[in-house]
Amino acid sequence: MTENSDFSRERQTEIYVSGVAGDKPHVPVDMRRLRDAAREKMSPEAFAYIAGGAGIENTMSANREAFNRWRIVPRMLRDVSLADTTVELFGDKLPSPFLLCPIGVLDMAHQEADTGVARAAADENIPMIFSNQASRSMEEMSAVMGDSPRWFQLYWSKMDDLVVSLVQRAEKAGCSAIVVTLDTTMLGWRIRDLDLAYLPFLRGRGIAQYTSDPVFQKSFRENPEPPNTDRKVSLQSVQALFEMVNNHPGSAMDNLRSGEAIAAVQKFVATYSRSSLTWDDLPFLREHTKLPILLKGILHPDDARKAVEMGMNGVIVSNHGGRQVDGAIASFDALPDVVDAVDGQIPVLMDSGIRTGADMFKAIAMGATAVCLGRPYVYGLAAGGSQGVRDVIRNFKADFELTMRLSGCRSLDEITRDSIKRIE
Repeated sequence: MTENSDFSRERQTEIYVSGVAGDKPHVPVDMRRLRDAAREKMSPEAFAYIAGGAGIENTMSANREAFNRWRIVPRMLRDVSLADTTVELFGDKLPSPFLLCPIGVLDMAHQEADTGVARAAADENIPMIFSNQASRSMEEMSAVMGDSPRWFQLYWSKMDDLVVSLVQRAEKAGCSAIVVTLDTTMLGWRIRDLDLAYLPFLRGRGIAQYTSDPVFQKSFRENPEPPNTDRKVSLQSVQALFEMVNNHPGSAMDNLRSGEAIAAVQKFVATYSRSSLTWDDLPFLREHTKLPILLKGILHPDDARKAVEMGMNGVIVSNHGGRQVDGAIASFDALPDVVDAVDGQIPVLMDSGIRTGADMFKAIAMGATAVCLGRPYVYGLAAGGSQGVRDVIRNFKADFELTMRLSGCRSLDEITRDSIKRIE
């Protein structure tokens, strides 16, 4: 996909011509059907973890309702035979203004997990933000991406030396930005997971960035957490132990004998995230990386202004897909005030609730430089592996370009706040 693209027509033609031979899309194009297809492939625990939100999920609903309150106002008689959907971010020229959000524990969706997503992202030159809670190490993901762009999401651990190690590894792995997630210094009240009494990390899942890290390895070997002597022995606890030893690097039998798998999980739980994090800690991160730093979870304009003052290189307007605070402001509702507060000094990205090319268009119109796509690509992974992710990416590219051209816009610069109108 390049400047002056006709990708949307090509993608539609590809699907329709395949249909003549009786071939339907690898995964559903309709987001609602894609979600249903993913649910059929995933365990109840996996689907709850990916699809669920905080509380009774009012914030998740608000994210969609916010987009629905705005309508696109197409303009006519403009030459839209071709379009330029490219955008530049931190030196990388992207074919379309979106990235893949960091989402953890992707092996719950499909055995290809993070590497399957990385391959698809690389094939389409769309940046993947590596999750700090990945099922595969950042080195494994980078190995399948070549020179394609990628960023790294950082959860600020209670161990500053681990923070430094993760960031240094991200630099060596070719990541071109660090995304600090601010809104998950503790887990939100996630009812679906609580009703199932299931947290994947306690089974050694989603902690590959930690178990592959030399600083973390040293910490749980030399300074292990006190053992839990109150653990109930049951069939379920034995199954959980089986998962732990199989998810930990090395042979399962060695992990069982050494106790390292249990020690790693206990150390992770004790050090995972730092609820005492403040603005005063950000200079520490700046001292240890030359990469651009973006703050993810910004919803208040004063926090956006503070990010600029602190020398941050970008912000991501996000409520974590509705997974942290039930009843929080929708990301799209927060976007215009954050954009105005930043006043063009740094890029503003947005996630939470993006489901269509029209959503992307509205976010760009409201001032976002780009958006981040979350659950849809995970549903594509669950329903169709790496190819399913690639199809989701290609569909979003096509949907956005077509929406843009049908609205009379030939480039991102022509998508402005006049392109949308609020309805009551």
